[in-house]
Amino acid sequence: MAMDQSSTSVDLSSTPPWELDKFIQDHLLGDPTFITEIRADIYVISAFLKERCFQGAAHPVRVSRVTMGGSYNEYTVLKGRSETDLVVSFNNLKSFDDQFKRREEFIKEIQKHLSQLQKEKQLGEKFEVQSSQHLNFRYLSFKLSYPQFQQEVKFDVQPAYDVLSQVKKKEAVDSEIFNKMYARLIRECNILNKAGKYSNCFLELQQNFLWKRPNELKNLMCLVKHWYQLCQEKLRKLLPPQYALELLTVYAWETEIPDKCEGQTAQGFRTVLELIIQFLKLRIYWTYYYDAINEEVNAYLSIKVKKDRPMILDPADPTWNVAGFNLEGWRLLAEEAKAWLKYPCFRLIDDIPVGSWDVPAEKQGCFFL
Repeated sequence: MAMDQSSTSVDLSSTPPWELDKFIQDHLLGDPTFITEIRADIYVISAFLKERCFQGAAHPVRVSRVTMGGSYNEYTVLKGRSETDLVVSFNNLKSFDDQFKRREEFIKEIQKHLSQLQKEKQLGEKFEVQSSQHLNFRYLSFKLSYPQFQQEVKFDVQPAYDVLSQVKKKEAVDSEIFNKMYARLIRECNILNKAGKYSNCFLELQQNFLWKRPNELKNLMCLVKHWYQLCQEKLRKLLPPQYALELLTVYAWETEIPDKCEGQTAQGFRTVLELIIQFLKLRIYWTYYYDAINEEVNAYLSIKVKKDRPMILDPADPTWNVAGFNLEGWRLLAEEAKAWLKYPCFRLIDDIPVGSWDVPAEKQGCFFL
């Protein structure tokens, strides 16, 4: 089922920099038909859960939306076996922490109905749900298999508070409603010491931030994700989350805004690896959904961006440092990056190294008070 990662590793490391775009098209991008099919299957699962979960219960809590994580579009999904999240959002909760207080209840309810869906075989033999005896009440898993595309996707299902249903979803960075939501999030996180623990509530915003990008950037993200997965397979250690590298790639691109020209993919790839090597200096954040208009948000961010490195602040959740605190994982990834910079994929015809973009490890121009 899975792609032969070892042969692809050899192919990537020895692929000339001017052929990296072709490598991405030929070896990495998923089949558009597969994308269409998996979206249709998730729609069936979503409709089933919204129709069945807690129907008849006296309390008003119901499934309001189901959101698939990962980059399941024709530009950034990778071939082979993959893992992603499926966030099941519940409405009529009173706080962010309700999703933790009622997590076991939600997981049991979701598992009951997914098992029923499997019995009804609406998705045929491709749908397989984790058995009840393996539930840990943090999440449950199911798998969708597509032998005709040589694709297999494992989903971790997470319940979440549907806070986004209460705000007007728009891109404007000066939205007063968004800042009030984030001020409330910050208060709860400070009181309960749960910074970053509610990030799955903002999955749609995270996806919008990544997906509304030029195709050239999406291709670069595919390449970086593939490189990361090769590192995972080789090292067999806990590494920084893949999402951190996706954000690092967006930051590099936005800072440089490269012209469309031959070689930009190799330059961008090298730039991201060089940023990984400088992981102890990383201080990256965005003011895309939250900003300094609200005093509470401003005060929180002014402290947050001065904290320990590495820091890659989630553009959708100001309390979550996506880079985390796994310094050993970053060190291992940085060693791999140093080794890769010597490979043929970064050497021009005369053995001259590919150049990189002028991207600082620390975001410039912090305006927080």
